[in-house]
Amino acid sequence: MTKQTPLSAAKIDDARKKIDPIFLNTNLLRSDRLALSLVAKDETENPIRSFKGRGTGYFLADLVGDRTPLVTASAGNFGQGLAYNAARHGRSLIVFASINANPLKIEAMRRFGAEVFLAGEDFDSAKEAAKIYAAERKLQFVEDGASAAIAEGAGTIAAELTEEVDDIDAVFIPLGNGALAAGIGCWFKSRSPRTRVVAVAAKGAPCMALSYNAGDVISTPEARTIADGIAVRIPVPAAVGWLQDTIDDVVLVDDDQLLDAMRFAYETWKRLVEPAGAAGLAAILAQASALKGCRVATMLCGANLTDQQIKAWLPSAAKDDTNAC
Repeated sequence: MTKQTPLSAAKIDDARKKIDPIFLNTNLLRSDRLALSLVAKDETENPIRSFKGRGTGYFLADLVGDRTPLVTASAGNFGQGLAYNAARHGRSLIVFASINANPLKIEAMRRFGAEVFLAGEDFDSAKEAAKIYAAERKLQFVEDGASAAIAEGAGTIAAELTEEVDDIDAVFIPLGNGALAAGIGCWFKSRSPRTRVVAVAAKGAPCMALSYNAGDVISTPEARTIADGIAVRIPVPAAVGWLQDTIDDVVLVDDDQLLDAMRFAYETWKRLVEPAGAAGLAAILAQASALKGCRVATMLCGANLTDQQIKAWLPSAAKDDTNAC
């Protein structure tokens, strides 16, 4: 596998100056419910309800003067982040999403100004259609997980964490295309090397875990998980390369563990979190006994759920919402 240019903690510092402040300095949530000290960055209280505004904001900040239309593929949150920031920079954006994508996320991408095409049964099929569309029209294809700036922008979460919390023993990061884990891992390896960096993938979508362990790209025939934001079956080579240098391990969580984490987040902090956004928390809950006495961090990095999903997965939240009316 071709060696990638390393990610840079200095660039993460630079990103903090260029990302829209609405995505920065997010709330730090704490809990002593477990036999460990748990902190979580809440990346859900912004216009797109996910962390994706950070990396896409830094990516677009360096494209000044270029007006080539952008094309990307997204399960929804990356597309929202890119649409929001493209509008700020006067860039047009076309997003390809799966025909099975979350309708709430599709509507949000359009609301933020993107033109959305539906293609393919899953995210990776939509990505292939997006690549072909961009190449045929000589447009700029933007791939989550392939841009250093997107990873470094996401890494600003870690920069805030290390300012807010001393001596973090371990950080658990949701792992989809890999930009978030690589960016956060880059910062910790540079500024807090004692911290163990663990990426968390879905058991039903293990391609990034397999690729990390092999040190090379390994695709899987399918990705079956309720966590659409990390349902990847074809890894991004650049991200696989960066992860070799920025994280210590990848662990897998199943759908039941994701649901447990979503319930924990709601019961503890009254936060609605989508499955992918709760992956880091799911791994912490699964390893709570082994982490006893440790100071552990994660991030709640997405909260785009349909009403039907809330009713099915978080009935207590749906009931609370009904009672509030």
